[in-house]
Amino acid sequence: MQDRCSWCGDDPLYVAYHDEEWGLPERDPRALFEMLMLEGFQAGLSWITILRKRENFRAAFAGFDPETLAGWGEAEVERLLQDAGIVRHRGKITGTIAGAQAYLRIEAREGFANYLWKFVGNKPIQNRLRSMADAQVDSAESRAMSKALKSEGFKFCGPTITYAFMQATGMVNDHMLTCPGHAKAAALAG
Repeated sequence: MQDRCSWCGDDPLYVAYHDEEWGLPERDPRALFEMLMLEGFQAGLSWITILRKRENFRAAFAGFDPETLAGWGEAEVERLLQDAGIVRHRGKITGTIAGAQAYLRIEAREGFANYLWKFVGNKPIQNRLRSMADAQVDSAESRAMSKALKSEGFKFCGPTITYAFMQATGMVNDHMLTCPGHAKAAALAG
């Protein structure tokens, strides 16, 4: 039997996320937007914290609908700052609203998924990790994505956050070679 990536431990929620979502190529623009915003909220925290609050985030942020979020203002920010079900950080909340506005501009111009996937040449990078020591925290591609996203008006999208985003959305296959997820993600990459 192959071993799943060790980072997910044995928490059932984390294991399900690893097995059913993490590292699989995602091309739905709305799903990509949600994941980018959640990765931004994760800054300074563990991913399991965000994963446990994900449904609360979805409810609080109108399902991460960019058209809805783009029109939000101070009243919504204040409401969210009182919501114990999410990470209550003014900068991350206002960054999500700014991100929704940027998303709409990019979506209208070229498509948000196309915009993001161009940083990996529209094909997932297939890393061949043998241990966690082989894993990286950023890359030339994540640095380029970070710079471009910031220039578009996104916040909380430094190169480490964009690399984690690329891993989560299958732009980079960083499952360990011994993990069944590696072969699954590679097969879906085409």
